[in-house]
Amino acid sequence: MLDWKPLPAFLAVARHGSLRAAAEAIDSTHATLRRQVEALEAGLRVQLFRRGGDGLHLTAAGRALLPQALEAEATLLKGFNAVQGLDREATGRVRLSADPMTAHYLLAPILAEFSKLYPDIHIDLSLSFGIESIENHETDVSIRHVLQVEDAAVGRRLFPLSLGIYAARDYIERVLPGAGPKGQGLNWIGYGAEPSLLDMIASSPFPEAKIRHAIPDPQMHLHMARAGAGMTFLASWVQKEFPELQRVPGTELNQDRSTWLLLHGDLRRVLRVRLLVDYLHAALQERRADFIGT
Repeated sequence: MLDWKPLPAFLAVARHGSLRAAAEAIDSTHATLRRQVEALEAGLRVQLFRRGGDGLHLTAAGRALLPQALEAEATLLKGFNAVQGLDREATGRVRLSADPMTAHYLLAPILAEFSKLYPDIHIDLSLSFGIESIENHETDVSIRHVLQVEDAAVGRRLFPLSLGIYAARDYIERVLPGAGPKGQGLNWIGYGAEPSLLDMIASSPFPEAKIRHAIPDPQMHLHMARAGAGMTFLASWVQKEFPELQRVPGTELNQDRSTWLLLHGDLRRVLRVRLLVDYLHAALQERRADFIGT
């Protein structure tokens, strides 16, 4: 069976008149195009080009092949455009990953409204405090609160994410007045051996408060803080969602992390992905003040 893969090389040389110019035009190499043209000639058992003083010229066989090759190219491009047209429709699935805290309390109403606007776009939502890889195609779109983006992804830095020390108002009113100057008598709800959070505790106004428990789930921290179990680090938006929580007096917000909306570079022109990314961007920007905090 004839191998038609060299056909683009034949068309490039026919259009540009030399191997070097053709290679530059299709981002290939001189040697690669020469091998492909020679392979096509060997398969057809004819010579397609002859060399002249001003470059390569089509032979009679080459001139006979050219219109058929152009027709094949046009048919192939038409097929490509038809397939790409499928992605211009607002249909299909988009894989979205986010941490559970953001998803449960902020994304649920956003995604519900998006679904009303685009009933044929379906979201596969993955909730994890780990970071799913965009580069390795584990997710299409990701909302992340990180110190820096290490994945080979494209996207937008939305705003700083403010982390603060929060506790129930009742706990603050009941326990804080009797605490020692470095937090003696207070309790931290511990995240376990997470170095960055241990450093934040050490540099806080309460380095000698007792660290109790080892709970890696921030959502559980939220519920325990609301129940009066002690202080913990939470995103500043929790205060608006849960008014019974209060930032502990005398503490500052940490803004080392930022909120990012990321997607795989190959998906930038896929309409259903762009629609979701644009909608998430606008909706999260409306909550910008809550993320940044005061």
